[in-house]
Amino acid sequence: MSIERPSRAKLALELRSVPELLAFFLAAPALWSMLPRGKGRPILVLPGFMANDSSTGPLRAFLRALGHRPVGWGLGSNIGPTDRILEGMIDLLDRLDRLDGPVDVIGWSLGGIYAREMARLAPDTVRQAITLGSPFQISDSSESNVGPVFHALAGTHSSHIMMPRIADHAREDIAVPTTSVYSRTDGVVRWKHCLDPQQPLSENIEVRGSHCGLGHNPAALMVIADRLAHVTGEWMPYLPPNAARHLFPEPETLVH
Repeated sequence: MSIERPSRAKLALELRSVPELLAFFLAAPALWSMLPRGKGRPILVLPGFMANDSSTGPLRAFLRALGHRPVGWGLGSNIGPTDRILEGMIDLLDRLDRLDGPVDVIGWSLGGIYAREMARLAPDTVRQAITLGSPFQISDSSESNVGPVFHALAGTHSSHIMMPRIADHAREDIAVPTTSVYSRTDGVVRWKHCLDPQQPLSENIEVRGSHCGLGHNPAALMVIADRLAHVTGEWMPYLPPNAARHLFPEPETLVH
């Protein structure tokens, strides 16, 4: 059976993440002036596979400038669901919840799979989960371009959880709002694996760009800022401002 993963051409296009970072720095001042402000609430930010808190630094700096209190996970490189990482995330989430109430969680790639699992298992602790290029519908790591590395590290992963496992759509719904930001030109994971079935509290938002640039993609940042500003219990799907509609192609939905 052939394995479907993003093409080599798409993978090569991940080099776009470097000029995308430059575009972020150029666009940041204008974005700060037009986006809703935060109220100092903690935002837990989880890095992608093989990445650490330095990868989410621009995103956290952006959120801090908006008045939020972003928190890195402080667990080093995300090598997959090891016991140390799983226990560390649970401890951190509990600590933030005790201090400030339900926590918004943003996860990039594999970090987003963690974020959704937190939201599913602890809806009283997680206010919402926002994911960036997270293939939560994947059930076989070989369908990702980082699959061989993930498989090589599988021996270090916890025996209490299998990831990937059953595709997300085949599991129980998540009781809090979820937003999946994805790109059709993602060179690391299949974009269709990032789509949530249409539910009252879920949405899929397409942006243009690379997988490795999603954490500083201006369109993704607009979505994140808007989602963090919603009032608990009054969540509505994201509607881009008229001046930025060209940045957001029509979203796809996953039907099963």
